Amino acid sequence: MIAHTRAVSFVIPVLLLLATHASAQSDYPLRDAVECHPRGGLPNFLQKVAAGETVKVAYLGGSITAAPGWRVQSREWLQKTYPEAKFEEIHAAIGGTGSDLGVFRLQRDVLQHQPDLLFVEFAVNDGGASPERIHKAMEGIIRQTWKADANTDICFVYTLTIKMLGDLQAGKMPRAASAMEELADHYGIPSIHFGVEVAKLEAAGDLVFQAPKPKDAATKPMVFSTDGVHPHVQTGHRLYVEAIARSWPKITAASGKAEPHEIVEPLRRDNWEEAKMVSIQPEMLSGDWTKLPADHRLAKRFRRNMPELFQAVEPDATLSFQFEGTAVAVFDVLGPDGGQLSVQLDDAKPVMRNRIDGYCTYHRMAKLNVGSELKPGVHTVTITLTPNTLDKRAILFERNRGDLESKPEKYQGHTWYPAALMLIGELK
Repeated sequence: MIAHTRAVSFVIPVLLLLATHASAQSDYPLRDAVECHPRGGLPNFLQKVAAGETVKVAYLGGSITAAPGWRVQSREWLQKTYPEAKFEEIHAAIGGTGSDLGVFRLQRDVLQHQPDLLFVEFAVNDGGASPERIHKAMEGIIRQTWKADANTDICFVYTLTIKMLGDLQAGKMPRAASAMEELADHYGIPSIHFGVEVAKLEAAGDLVFQAPKPKDAATKPMVFSTDGVHPHVQTGHRLYVEAIARSWPKITAASGKAEPHEIVEPLRRDNWEEAKMVSIQPEMLSGDWTKLPADHRLAKRFRRNMPELFQAVEPDATLSFQFEGTAVAVFDVLGPDGGQLSVQLDDAKPVMRNRIDGYCTYHRMAKLNVGSELKPGVHTVTITLTPNTLDKRAILFERNRGDLESKPEKYQGHTWYPAALMLIGELK
């Protein structure tokens, strides 16, 4: 394996990302709900598997892909379909994150491993994002991939939540998938909507989308999920892989001669093709910091995506740097011991940002947005851990407050764990 395939075991706050999702919130034109658009197919990948070569399949997405479900099952299906080839997996999914983080971590998590096929799954976690933002990030993913290796084939896959059933049953793709389809058309990328058949089964009464998990996966009607988002491995994820299997003959038939993909003119010239991760340097840090050792529990837990992880030990620990560009963020960790940050960009008034939220009975990877759509030029960023004490009981969702009461020591810390900078631009 290129990267280990064990999913990080924590509950993912997908609903936080979907809080603003509703098809009625935008007049963006929705695409017809079609299970598969084969477009240019996957010619380079299929040539290699037909020749019995070793191929690397990358999975970039959120918690639905991080789970040991369609990702694992599809790799197994490919291996059974092409027994002469050898399949290696690049696990590049992080729960609770969308394409706006995926585009920054693409080089580190995917491209350095030289994939032959890249599945991209962000239709759920991008559900609350604007079509313009989706276009910028997803186009950045396409163009970065083909700049690194124009022979890498890409396939978009679209998952769904219970909130998206209405659009699909009305014959339309939800907004995020519709926005991604515009890019798929522009670049000739095949796409598979996993939800089309699910919506049909639900409408026919053969599937219950959200219900307690039955003891027997064969229970009728089939129970798709417990939370309305994350499919059960033996039911929902199996349906997702069946969608791939149904779509594969169309994709195979559409695949012509194996040749490098042409990087055509961009759909948006302000796309995030130049997005990147940048390591934190010691000279950026002032005050009391520590670089977590390799055997630290958080360093071990997040090593696959965060090879370096720093901790602000005391208040007034500061991360500061300058860059020339148009967007900046920090790849960091939220958790029960998270503190409050003062975030200042250029001469603007500092804003306070908590590194704990209502879900934080555990630690999870996150993105601290500092500035986007900035005027091109040199910008200064100063982020400081404040001494302010947070009312963590008030921050936690009511259902999670019992954890604080039973394990108060988890919440006593007041710290911050940054891992890397995310830039569209260059450090000064």
